[in-house]
Amino acid sequence: MTMALTRRAALTAGAGGVLAALVWRPFAALADDSVETHGLSSFGDLALPADFPHFAYVNPDAPTGGLLSLQITGTSGNQNFDTFDTLNIYTWKGNGAAGMSATFDTLMTANGDEPDSVYGLLAQSVSVSADKLDYRFRLRPEARFFDGSKVTAADVAFSLNVLKEKGHPIYAQLLKEVEQANPEGDDVVHVRFVEGRSRDAHLIVVGMPVFSAAWWSGRDFTAATLDPPLGSGAYKVKTFEQGRFIEYARDPGYWGAKLPVNLGQNNFDRLRFEYYRERQVAFEAFKAGAINYHEEFTSRFWATSYDFPAVKDGRIKKEDLHNGAPSSIQGWYLNTRREQFRDPRVREAIGLAFDFEWTNKNVMYSSYKRIISYFPNTDMEAKGKPGPDELKLLEPFRDKLDPSVFDDPYTPPVSDGSGSDRKLLKQAYDLLLSAGCKRVGETLMLPSGKPLTIEFLDSSNFMQPHLTPFMQNLGRLGIQANLRVVDAAQLKSRTEAFDFDVVTEALPGSTTPGVGLRVVFSSAAAAQNGSRNLAGVADPAVDALIEKIATAQSRDELNTAARALDRVLRAGHYWVPNWYRDTAWVAHWDVFSRPERQPKFGTGAPGAWWWDEAKAKTIGL
Repeated sequence: MTMALTRRAALTAGAGGVLAALVWRPFAALADDSVETHGLSSFGDLALPADFPHFAYVNPDAPTGGLLSLQITGTSGNQNFDTFDTLNIYTWKGNGAAGMSATFDTLMTANGDEPDSVYGLLAQSVSVSADKLDYRFRLRPEARFFDGSKVTAADVAFSLNVLKEKGHPIYAQLLKEVEQANPEGDDVVHVRFVEGRSRDAHLIVVGMPVFSAAWWSGRDFTAATLDPPLGSGAYKVKTFEQGRFIEYARDPGYWGAKLPVNLGQNNFDRLRFEYYRERQVAFEAFKAGAINYHEEFTSRFWATSYDFPAVKDGRIKKEDLHNGAPSSIQGWYLNTRREQFRDPRVREAIGLAFDFEWTNKNVMYSSYKRIISYFPNTDMEAKGKPGPDELKLLEPFRDKLDPSVFDDPYTPPVSDGSGSDRKLLKQAYDLLLSAGCKRVGETLMLPSGKPLTIEFLDSSNFMQPHLTPFMQNLGRLGIQANLRVVDAAQLKSRTEAFDFDVVTEALPGSTTPGVGLRVVFSSAAAAQNGSRNLAGVADPAVDALIEKIATAQSRDELNTAARALDRVLRAGHYWVPNWYRDTAWVAHWDVFSRPERQPKFGTGAPGAWWWDEAKAKTIGL
């Protein structure tokens, strides 16, 4: 069971390039110079042998039973935090239901102790050609869909092809390097990649859901539907009420329950997602027991609201869990497709009006650190002046890049904490004047003569305490700013159509970024509705550096290219960066037990936890 880690996350994807040597621990060399292996990775040997018994951070003897009830905390495809009206989350239409990925298996699945290694789930092995263009996945003969039908190579080929041709634009973009996917009999699917493929294109493929071609025959894949698509995963849709909740039941006959990649996971008999549009309402539901696992994202609640009886008497546990997963890149993304944000000096000035130090202390109880990089808290974060290796990548674009790229990377200045730092506001005003803006009375005018206005778009007023002092500072500069709250469906449709000035988003970080960056920062994505390139970044230097990242042959090369990209993006002032924590705030009713340790790249919660019947009886549940 895969759990997203951040409330406003998007699709997390691996990345890669053809020049990278695919490294594995082989168990069979084939006559055609291809190599057969039980797992795949980006760099280095696989940590686990072919006969590994289970992942080290699970309890393989964990009992099954009980209920896990929670909210959606991250989205992919067409999913929406506040509602759902379709059970097909892989197309553009509709608002996808939380948890549907639990009903589908993938060819391989990740080990939480490694940054980018995957091991066989539907596929028991894969044969890789010497040129890394041909992958033949051998399916497990016991793999079955819920109706008992066999999962075949034709199903895998259908799934990859339909996602590429008719899936949500994010999936279509990620799969564009798949030249063809064809069955070779029932148990082998042949995936061929295009020449010049990225390093981790194979990791994208093995993480895609596998559908039943027979079930979809005669159905429109692009349409919204409330019929649960046939899957082969650990959970089936049990019941739902559109827009309010959806509940899944663990399949007692799940074909893959005893696989090494699944042991100690998928432990709950029932998995239920509740929808609440307001955080306060959701919190009250948690207090009442309607939700039994709650990841907290509101610092005010965490600091002041956990003083009710169930916490005091120990029925609810409040924990600050270490989180080894990459931090999300959260910020207010400025839509550079709009006239008022086309000049980077204007964008920089807007950022200077946000007083993080005051906001962190007075709104967020000093709980956060400022994000300054697009690769926060990693070796990929740019620091100091670029070294020789970075300069090699940047020099071809020197004439088109801001000179600051070749100096220390841009870092938001630390304010005096007053909430309205006059020095920084003066600096912002000077930048606006240098960009050709003029003050006319109380209004700042763009060079075109239009007033500089900003609308922050969201589906709730949760960010209003953070935005109010920010907008007041913008007002002092003559910029008219307001927060507009719309319903979740409208936010989704407007964001996908890039019909906004500024939106808040927390895009997921990655230990090994690559082709996923195309969806977020490439020129092609800037012109593709539904992409994650919210800011509209369209820069040849950025495009080139993304490809350098995607074709890095080593971790060192990856880090170098990522640092260079970090410099260019930071100099572009495409966002007003927000904040992050390297821990997860978790509160739960005391009905769970867990393994002795967490995975290195995550919390393991609640995916590796299980229902503890004795604890539940002790607290009367």
